[in-house]
This record gives sequence, structure tokens and C-alpha cells, in this order.
Amino acid sequence: MTELPVPDALAGERVDRALATLTGWSRAEIGRLCDGGDVLVGGRAAVKSRRVASGEVIELLAEPEETAAPGPEPGVAIVVRHTDDDLIVVAKPAGLVVHPGAGHAGGTLVNGLLARFPEVAGIGEPARPGIVHRLDRDTSGLLVVARSPRAFDALVDAIARREVERGYVALVWGHLDAPRGVIDAPIGRSTSRRTRMAVREGGREARTSYEVVRELTDPDVSLLACRLETGRTHQIRVHLAAIGHPIVGDGAYRGSRSSLPVARPFLHAGTLAFAHPVTGVPMQFEEPLPAELAAVLERLP
Repeated sequence: MTELPVPDALAGERVDRALATLTGWSRAEIGRLCDGGDVLVGGRAAVKSRRVASGEVIELLAEPEETAAPGPEPGVAIVVRHTDDDLIVVAKPAGLVVHPGAGHAGGTLVNGLLARFPEVAGIGEPARPGIVHRLDRDTSGLLVVARSPRAFDALVDAIARREVERGYVALVWGHLDAPRGVIDAPIGRSTSRRTRMAVREGGREARTSYEVVRELTDPDVSLLACRLETGRTHQIRVHLAAIGHPIVGDGAYRGSRSSLPVARPFLHAGTLAFAHPVTGVPMQFEEPLPAELAAVLERLP
């Protein structure tokens, strides 16, 4: 962990601007650290727009990943559900990483996008061009990608204002106490496993709503419709595990069990809705469960 006291000259500045001056990192890199709960001020996770005071200590739990600008890879298949001059909506399969990073230098969704839509290379951040939100590697479903600078800025703002509706289907262990509810619990980087997230004091605000679609027995599991009100890393997985109902097949968060073996977390981004970032026209997309998850439900009584 690195501790950086705020000098008098940076008093009143935003966290991202202060850190950019102190470290030489880009504000985009710092923003990603803030999103991951890796920037603390006063012991609490800080949003990038927080103003800092002279003498406050900024704690860094991680540093930006060093990633070269990705290149096109025609061999990465991309399933496109919609495209126009400003955006692309894709259906990501499980197992495909969204953008290059530590341990994944290539073979990502971004590499495939660059082969098919080379103009995306100049949109947004060089290391993750066009990307305005993400799905975990083992989560399938819908993702919107910016194809123009104006769409990138508008989509990032819409997500920050919670104007993009992201709906998920999840199969979880057990039967919930209420047919619907909201999980409101802060999420930050796990203090024991740095690659995982956890509900913890000082984490970033996180809200997930859910509704029970179907309850099954032998084994006892529930099919849920979930919606993100915020977009923290692993949010749905962490929240459901925190209330005692981890996602079936999610080994990272206590969801892998021999009574119902599933090769990956049963989590699918099935609904995506937003106003077109340029025209304002309402857009809505739905993606059915992939075959491997549909087969799990078919074999349950």
C-alpha cells in the first residue's frame, strides 16, 4: 500500500486530478482504480470526483495495469446484435475477456472488435477502446460499445447517471426470504484475496435489485431477475453471496457445489436498455440464455 499526503497546492482538487499530479498516471487510469475501490481517503473508498483537503492521506491499494494498445485479431468471433454509426451492441459468450489486461494480452472482445470495426481504435481509452462497461470473463450477455467519440462520452455519462438499464438472470443457491428486494451494501477490494471483491465498510456504494422468477427443489435453488443500480466489479456475485445465496457455479464466491455442478457462474446479462446516445431514441435488447445455461434449467425438476 502506498500513502500520499495531499500538499497545500492540491487542496480542493478532485481525487483524480490530485493523484494525476502526484503520480503522473492518467485520470482514466486513476478512475479505474477508484472504480475498483483501490483509492482510499480517510480510510474509505473514494470516488474520483471527491475533493481532497491539505494534509489528508490518499492510500493506494493497487497501481494501474501496464497494457499496450491492443491490435486487431480477426480470429476472435464477435456476435453483433446491432450496429449504427455511433454504437455496437454485442452478445458476449462466457469465457471471453472484454479487454486486454494482466494475464490476457490478446484474444479479447476488443481485439475482435478492432478487426471488424477498426475505427473503434480511436474511441475512449487506448488500452480498452470503445468500452463503456464490462462483463466478467465468465458472464455471458449483452454489452454496448461506443463507435464514435460523441457516443462514448454520452454513454459514460448515462451509465454514471444510472440511465442504462442492465438486467441479469442468475440461478442462486437456496430460497430467498422475500420475493423481491434490494441489496444495498458497499463493495471494495477483498483484504484477503486481491483478485476478489467483498462487502466491506469503506467500500463504494453498491445497489442490486432482485426478483424471484422461479423456485426449484432437489436441490433448492432460485432463478432470479437482477438489475444493477450501480456497476461495481463482481457486484451481483458479491451481493448475492453476502446474503447467503451465492450464484450456482461461482467458485470464487462459494457457489460451486457437487449437488449441481455448473462449469461457470450461472449469470447472464439478458437485458440492455438505454436512450441512443446521439438520437435519443429508446433502444432495448434481449438475449436468451445460452445453451449451456438453458440445459441446466432443463435438467432441474
